[in-house]
Amino acid sequence: MFWKIVGGLIIAWVAFMVLGAVIGFVFKAVLWIAIIGGIAFLGAAGYRAITGKKDSKQINRY
Repeated sequence: MFWKIVGGLIIAWVAFMVLGAVIGFVFKAVLWIAIIGGIAFLGAAGYRAITGKKDSKQINRY
């Protein structure tokens, strides 16, 4: 009976370790994707702000 309890605890511990590793990996991957996406967005917005002044249309108010 003692070994069944110890075995169950070991199996539960291993399951939580694997689950934690998977969730940790997914969290880190999503975090890095968000960081890279944010940098790309800011770069595109900055590029458009610098080069877009030539294409700006003025509103004529009479």
